[in-house]
Amino acid sequence: MEISVTRAGSLKPHPDESQLGFGLFFTDHMFNMDYHPDRGWHHPRIEPYRPLAMDPAMMVLHYGQSVYDGHKAYRTPTGAIQLFRPRDHIARINRSAPRLAIPLVDEALLLAGLKQLIALEKDWVPSAPDTSLYIRPNVIATDCCLGVRASHTYRLYIILSPVGPYFPEGFEPAKIWVSTEYVRAFPGGLGAAKTPANYAASLLAGEDARRAGYSQVLWLDGTERRYPEEVGAMNICFVMDGELITPPLAGSVLPGITRDSVLILARSWGMPCAERRVSMEELLKANREGRLQEVFGCGTAAVISPVGTLKYRDEDIRVADGKVGPVAAKLYHALTDIQYGRATDPFGWMEPVDA
Repeated sequence: MEISVTRAGSLKPHPDESQLGFGLFFTDHMFNMDYHPDRGWHHPRIEPYRPLAMDPAMMVLHYGQSVYDGHKAYRTPTGAIQLFRPRDHIARINRSAPRLAIPLVDEALLLAGLKQLIALEKDWVPSAPDTSLYIRPNVIATDCCLGVRASHTYRLYIILSPVGPYFPEGFEPAKIWVSTEYVRAFPGGLGAAKTPANYAASLLAGEDARRAGYSQVLWLDGTERRYPEEVGAMNICFVMDGELITPPLAGSVLPGITRDSVLILARSWGMPCAERRVSMEELLKANREGRLQEVFGCGTAAVISPVGTLKYRDEDIRVADGKVGPVAAKLYHALTDIQYGRATDPFGWMEPVDA
């Protein structure tokens, strides 16, 4: 399908790259595409960024039928623009969609539309250190109906946001609150889908943690509340006895692209890796015995987020002496060097944007 382009009549001023923050500014254009049962996905177009016209009865507002993703475009030292594993991110939309009864998207068309949008908005890709252009594709149910059912029509859109460093004050370990009261996901639920409800369930615990002086929540499994599954909106990793361990993808953990990249990198270095459950009791025992060497989260926004303290029940557990561990640091630098074009990409992860 041909992608039509309507350019904005006036362009926004670009923000100061030292003041970007995360998700605060948006580019001049967006990608849109619609779904109807009789036509499938159709009318792909790039248009000026503007509010969506939403009927108060639109089903996404009442039943949360939506899936989304998030990834980034990076400016290399030569000024070129490249994407990190965009095909895997688009494929993840199609892994999430069936769980929400949303029709699959044409992955090739969506990638073509994304590249064309970024090429049009190339001047919005920042070049200051550790900045990038965040990409947010979203699919929403658009039927106007108060009956509880899957929508028949949908809108897919992509918006772009220049973002600053995730760690503006430096790559420092975070203090994490282990939630024993609230649960994010259960097997058979929405935990493996990138859908708004998956994150709405985390908000209250996140606010409680921040009020107590902690930056994120470590989520335990919903059945026994013993096994760590995710941290904030990231996958969680442990380095114990020299082995990198991360919870398995068993239906309540999001299959993170950064998680997969971490495992590929670590294995390429010859590091033992395991995808298995680790109980809090096992972690506490390993920490007491000096065998828990590192804990870190991994995800698109932060890439790698080291953990220095775990608050579990009434105990503050200090990890790696509260410092950034060597595995977390090595992974962070290896991934970001590939993403920003400072190092070669032996895995074929980066994809250029012809801008």
